[in-house]
Amino acid sequence: MDAPDGYAPGWPGIPARWTSSAKSGVGTALSDKSRVWFTLSHGIFNEIYYPRIDQACVRDMGLIVTDGADFLSEEKRDTTSELRWLAKGVPAFHLFNTCRLGRYRIEKKILADPQRDTVLQQTRFVAQKGQVSDYRLYVLLAPHLGNHGAGNTAWIGEYKGQPMLFAERDGNALALACSVPWMKCSVGFVGFSDGWQDITSHQQMAWDYARAENGNVALTAEVDLQAGGGEFVLALGFGRNAAEAGNRARATLQDGFEAARSKYVRQWSGWQETLLQLDKNRSDNGQNLYRTSTAVVRAHEAFNFPGGIIASLSIPWGFSKGDNDLGGYHLAWPRDLAESAGGLLAAGAHREVRRVLCYLQATQEADGHWAQNMWLDGSPYWNGIQMDETALPVLLVDLARREKALDTADVARFWPMVRQAAAYLVRNGPVSPQDRWEEDPGYSPFTVAAEIAALLAAADLADLHHEPGIARYLRETADVWHASIDRWMFVTGTDWCRKYDVAGYYVRIAPVVKEEGVSRFLESIAVKNVTTDQAESPVCHLVSPDALALVRFGLRAADDPRIRDTVKVVDALLKVEAPQGPIWHRYNGDGYGEHEDGEPFDGTGIGRVWPLLTGERAHFELAAGRVQEAKRLQAALESFASADGLLSEQIWDAPDLPDRELFFGRPSGSAMPLVWAHAEYLKLLRSLSDGRVFDIPPQPVARYLTENTEAFCLVWRFNHKIHSLPAGKILRIETLAPAVIRWSPDEWNTSQEIRTNDTGLGIHSADLATGSLTEGKQARFTFYWLEAGHWEGVDWGVSIGAAQLGG
Repeated sequence: MDAPDGYAPGWPGIPARWTSSAKSGVGTALSDKSRVWFTLSHGIFNEIYYPRIDQACVRDMGLIVTDGADFLSEEKRDTTSELRWLAKGVPAFHLFNTCRLGRYRIEKKILADPQRDTVLQQTRFVAQKGQVSDYRLYVLLAPHLGNHGAGNTAWIGEYKGQPMLFAERDGNALALACSVPWMKCSVGFVGFSDGWQDITSHQQMAWDYARAENGNVALTAEVDLQAGGGEFVLALGFGRNAAEAGNRARATLQDGFEAARSKYVRQWSGWQETLLQLDKNRSDNGQNLYRTSTAVVRAHEAFNFPGGIIASLSIPWGFSKGDNDLGGYHLAWPRDLAESAGGLLAAGAHREVRRVLCYLQATQEADGHWAQNMWLDGSPYWNGIQMDETALPVLLVDLARREKALDTADVARFWPMVRQAAAYLVRNGPVSPQDRWEEDPGYSPFTVAAEIAALLAAADLADLHHEPGIARYLRETADVWHASIDRWMFVTGTDWCRKYDVAGYYVRIAPVVKEEGVSRFLESIAVKNVTTDQAESPVCHLVSPDALALVRFGLRAADDPRIRDTVKVVDALLKVEAPQGPIWHRYNGDGYGEHEDGEPFDGTGIGRVWPLLTGERAHFELAAGRVQEAKRLQAALESFASADGLLSEQIWDAPDLPDRELFFGRPSGSAMPLVWAHAEYLKLLRSLSDGRVFDIPPQPVARYLTENTEAFCLVWRFNHKIHSLPAGKILRIETLAPAVIRWSPDEWNTSQEIRTNDTGLGIHSADLATGSLTEGKQARFTFYWLEAGHWEGVDWGVSIGAAQLGG
């Protein structure tokens, strides 16, 4: 069916796709009057986000140059691009895009208007061969309003007499205006009637469609180069409707680029001056990764959801992703959020950390946990539950308190949040049946270590708020979990032990098994591409640098033989020597990364190495007292940054694939920048400045490394039954409802009853006097449920053994 006159043909266009995640710059104004975040890649605008940092509204916007006859050059493909920051620590950018054939150069200055929802591009076109009049210049804009490439409507129109190009979808709109006249404008459906198809076919604009409805659309306009002598300003305004967007674009042009630049730079520079001078001994030559990192982390905060920091302004492998993958990394992960806030705290950004804690308080679920990841309004995106994402906010409160970022009133405000989170941890931890560390269920050193440290931090806060009973119970629970770490996650006698000459090692994912025997991994776990270790029993072991979290969270000393042995295995299996220095894989068999041929991750792939892990290893080396090695790893981490100073999620660790822009030791197609990586770098600078690990919680260090506190009991509960108890230990029974426990030490020849106590955290507990029972005996017990008024009708048993708990 033919399109009506003036309407573009080819509805609805090809399926929409996003674009490269390899950002060269990210930015936003430090103003609550501006709700726009922009990204740059390959010398042009990439995704632009409005009105929230988790909602992309633009795929990209770039330029095409022709001579109207036989020369055509696309800016993002046919130029070499150089990016400079307009000022230190200010995410506004000066781009120099030079034609590879030497015909022209395009200079741009890019930032957001601090006064309104507009991004600005001041542009200068320089003819390196011939005159400016020999060339034609076209703007191509791809709207993806509301995180969708489909369902957009585009048209040519005007606002108060000024010609503009518009697009709208479901309550979001944009308007593109220029400081010089348009020569020609058109809109169309991508792949059929868009400007790229037109210009590449005709070397100029031959089409002038006025409207393209409800599809994957693109906007194209020819700039009048003669009018400004090759210089002009583009203003892309956003609003709830076309009039709002048009108003903002026009008002920004009226104020002028210099007014926006001056205020933008002044606001960012003023904020940078409030931070610690962790770069004071650094020369100004080259990239100042400290100021870049502080700006990157701060630029990822949602000002209309204060304290909401997303994981990355990027969509990993975005060029292969469409509307069915709405989230990308522009979501809030509580884990990443807490780690990012820790980086800001290391730099001295106290107010920002208080905002993060307020945001966490507002998005905490009623039962005390946080969603695995979420939109900025708190709506969950994925449906998993990860226990460390509940533990880390607790540790952030304690770290902020110790750094004096919180006063007494602040701590009192956040205590209910901490109390709820601690209650969730003790009710569901150490590993919930729903708990998955990324792909796989089971015990993880990082998660368990974070939980134990969080319980001890929460106990201190409970004491501060006059709840000694809760404090005591949290510490006792932490002791039980701490004493069980080796039983849960330390393996011995395997082929890897023999191959690498170690006594044992910690594993990344230990499945939750029905029996409590030491290192009894007899249940199978479904993990793709995982090395099978043939010991006495076939076992799937995931080994990871995550084990170093036991040191980072204060549960093991850096020189502990178990840690040393684990590091030896980790380095043998996961370490890669890149040109810049050592870097590590997350774990053996990781499938999150490009395929061997460089094809993007599509649910399967080969996990690549992570710069973040080099930062974490540097912290471990500092904890071990090897300062020079920590500094060497710091230098390696800095070298893993892109030429523009951004740290990626992963680094390509295979031979170069130039056609896919994949080079050994350089960023892969995963998220860039990864905010957590920049935050880890900030913490590393602070740690090296202080001469100690900045964020190590002192409570586990004091309790387990200095005082050598041991657990006096072991816990049985319905979601975590144990079958044996070391002689001399107390058996603690925990339930979610009040009960009377009838138990017998002698196969019911005699029995006694004990009533559970309410811990105040949704757990009811009772300690059975099993300390005097000898090896071979059994404690048997059953329950009378007080609220329901009936007996359970089943009894359970726990055998007394000789083995002692490992510390």
